[in-house]
Amino acid sequence: MPGDRAHRFLLHRLRAPRLAHGRTPADLGLVAETVRLRAAGGKSLFAWYVPAPGECPAPAVLLMHGWGANAALMLPAAPPLHAAGFAVLLPDARCHGASDDEEFSSMPRFAEDIGAGLDWLRAQPAVEAARLAVVGHSVGAAAALLAATQREDIRAVVSLSAFAHPAELMRRWLHEQHLPWWPLGWAVARHVQRVIGARFDDIAPLATLPRVRCPVLLVHGRHDETVPYADAERLRVASGGRAELLPVHAGHDLGEALGPHAGAIVGFLLSALLPSVA
Repeated sequence: MPGDRAHRFLLHRLRAPRLAHGRTPADLGLVAETVRLRAAGGKSLFAWYVPAPGECPAPAVLLMHGWGANAALMLPAAPPLHAAGFAVLLPDARCHGASDDEEFSSMPRFAEDIGAGLDWLRAQPAVEAARLAVVGHSVGAAAALLAATQREDIRAVVSLSAFAHPAELMRRWLHEQHLPWWPLGWAVARHVQRVIGARFDDIAPLATLPRVRCPVLLVHGRHDETVPYADAERLRVASGGRAELLPVHAGHDLGEALGPHAGAIVGFLLSALLPSVA
């Protein structure tokens, strides 16, 4: 898609909406600190940090939201993690929530922001740096899997509603916009890959999950109309059966639907990070 004008138009159309935080950890009975994290390119990220309730240093879980969301939408996952003894960090990705802006956001940049959060956690005396996990939703889940191929310190990943391949997600988006894949969609996909500096085939969860060395739990809504449940089944197959799959009777934005499954998710993380007490 040649031309600066077309480039700016595309960035505008694909730009994530920036939503204000609809609630805070205090609304869920959690005592949290508001912190700023140093991100790539001299940017900073807004985050809530909920210290562990028990003995320190403690294991920690980073909760990364999806596209067009923010840390507040990950808050329902925080209380059961905190009650189980984890410290919890909830950052806003760049271009989201109260974090700094960029020309564009992307799944690789989400992965960079996850890395920034993990680096911050590793520097906290109250956090056990060898016991870190990431829970991500949608693009945040895909970014968590990508980050887990790049870092040795991620001990577990919980993927909520991850898509199998970004090109397929783009095809579905174009279909919703009543736009053809050929030649428009194809040109858009090529341009997006040039802009973000990564090939979809390289960063797709179908490609990254088989390279992830830590335990992975795939949580997916059976009624997801944004990312079909079949994507989760394909990802489990791609993992060679190593990833666990937890079906949930919900849509794409799992939210409160995770409540009945909190025990299973917490148990998975305890098993991965604290095998001696699981």
